[in-house]
Amino acid sequence: MALRPLYSADFFQIKMRCWRYINVKKIAIVASILSIVSSNLVGCTNASPNGNSATNTDTKTVTYTGTQSKNGDRDVKLRAVGVTVGDLSNPFFVLMGQGAEKEAKKIGGDDVKVTVVSSGYDLNQQTNQIENFVAANTDIIILNAADSKGITPAVEKARGAGKIVIAVDTGVDTEVDATVTTDNLQAGEVSCKYIADRLQGKGNVVIVNGPPVSSVIQRVNGCLKVLSNYPNIKILSSSQNAEGSRDGGLRVMSDLLTTFPKIDAVFAINDPSGVGVDLAASQAKRKDFFIVGVDGAPEAIEAIASKDSLYAATATQNPGGMTQKAVQVGNDILHGKKPSSANILIPVKLITRDNVSTFKGW
Repeated sequence: MALRPLYSADFFQIKMRCWRYINVKKIAIVASILSIVSSNLVGCTNASPNGNSATNTDTKTVTYTGTQSKNGDRDVKLRAVGVTVGDLSNPFFVLMGQGAEKEAKKIGGDDVKVTVVSSGYDLNQQTNQIENFVAANTDIIILNAADSKGITPAVEKARGAGKIVIAVDTGVDTEVDATVTTDNLQAGEVSCKYIADRLQGKGNVVIVNGPPVSSVIQRVNGCLKVLSNYPNIKILSSSQNAEGSRDGGLRVMSDLLTTFPKIDAVFAINDPSGVGVDLAASQAKRKDFFIVGVDGAPEAIEAIASKDSLYAATATQNPGGMTQKAVQVGNDILHGKKPSSANILIPVKLITRDNVSTFKGW
């Protein structure tokens, strides 16, 4: 193919093409340099999981585990304690509230705010109470669970918000910072060993049950464990829930007295329900059995000391001591000191007519 001669216009076009080529190469080189610099900068910042660079350079989330105080501050001062208990019409829980307040004031002085509320064994109400404690920025939440399993979401939410949760009197079915309880298994064991010994291994026994919380379950399990060693002891009923109250004990026992004409002994999971059992027996004019409870409540102690009462014994607890210990442990955790054991058991003592005169009470 013949080549045509080049004119000045051709030289101009060639010049322009060369100029554009050189500028494109410059732009490419600059873009490459900027890309490298950008990559290095992104490596110095937080990147989100999807590969996009994070706009917040301080996205670290600290999850409170109970081994250090909130934000890692070991010098934080105790400011507020929230206590939610089963029923403030029960003197046992009143003393729990007083114990928590006494210890909190001892630690932090009069400036420490202590709020004590009653759940009435209502799970929804207790859930709302815990949420209110969190919203009020409470440092330590002391929980006497209305439902050991049902309260789990509220507890997990509170701990997720960095609050210290100490279970008292009864455990919960999720992780808490610590649990302070009476040795409830022991309470059931010593109570029903007394029953078995007094019956000489033979008779009809009724267990007046309570709310589905671990402390009650453990007491009943301890009782059943002991009574299983006595084949001539028959358990007539063990599932009736008297709700841990005097009115509940009266209601449940009134029905049981109608159902069973021969009862030799009653184990009540706490003293208020046991006092209700005693009242039901009085109304029905039944004196063929004796009653053993748990708590060491003043009215139970008074009944045991009376020769006319069916109340024979109670396994004592220390309600104020439990919450005092709970506040101590919670405050230690607040300042970064983890307890050697997350489960703290307080032993019981059986009070009977033989030693009631020496019992100092709560």
